[in-house]
Amino acid sequence: MTISICIICFNEEKNIRRCLESSTWADEIIAVDSMSQDRTVEIAREYTDKVYQRVWPGYIDQKNFALSKAKSDWVLSIDADEEISHSLKDEIRREIEKEDAKDGYRMPRLSFYQGRWIKHSGFYPDRQLRLLRLEQGQWMGGRVHERVEIKGSIGDLNSDLLHYPYNGIISGQLKTVDSFSSLMAEDMYESGKRYHLSLLLLRPLFKFIEVYLFRLGFLDGLAGFIIALTSAYAMFVRYVKLRELWNRLGNQTTL
Repeated sequence: MTISICIICFNEEKNIRRCLESSTWADEIIAVDSMSQDRTVEIAREYTDKVYQRVWPGYIDQKNFALSKAKSDWVLSIDADEEISHSLKDEIRREIEKEDAKDGYRMPRLSFYQGRWIKHSGFYPDRQLRLLRLEQGQWMGGRVHERVEIKGSIGDLNSDLLHYPYNGIISGQLKTVDSFSSLMAEDMYESGKRYHLSLLLLRPLFKFIEVYLFRLGFLDGLAGFIIALTSAYAMFVRYVKLRELWNRLGNQTTL
């Protein structure tokens, strides 16, 4: 069985080489770049001649475009800030050669943030469905939290996909919060979700409790506290932006 690795990227010169180095075992590497302004494309071309540049159309369209360029039996879809561990590579190779292989596979994703691997806080195991038979799946969903939908059976792998989000620092996370909260607020608005003051006041508090206590964030030390606090902040910002959408478009709100 053959396998293609599809990578989407934008201004990822700090991460892309690590990602590509972990992908060299594949039959082909496909990189789809969203008009990067750094050395991302230059680095990618050191590893593959299948580098495509196109204006960013959204996560789903970009990832499906990458799938459309694949020629192998199987596809592993990863982001530029991810790395395929040696154990995951070996497990994938074994699994796709089985006669009773599933049509898609989820894998745990282990993230490195604030100087440590995060084993709790809702960051792990964070199972991601990324390995699929080419003809059996495609990306679906809203503006964020896109997902693969499989026509067929789904299995689970045990080895970790390694993840290096936000460049490991809070400024990177806050940039992501700003971007994703806007997209999520737009999805909520279009689905008719209304802003209420109670949501703005209570949901962030519940999110902090969920992450720090129920998802055992306290076991991740100070990093776990930071994650819980920024998760609560992300929830707060999301509802503020939902409120702004309703007000800007002429609807009434109480506060």
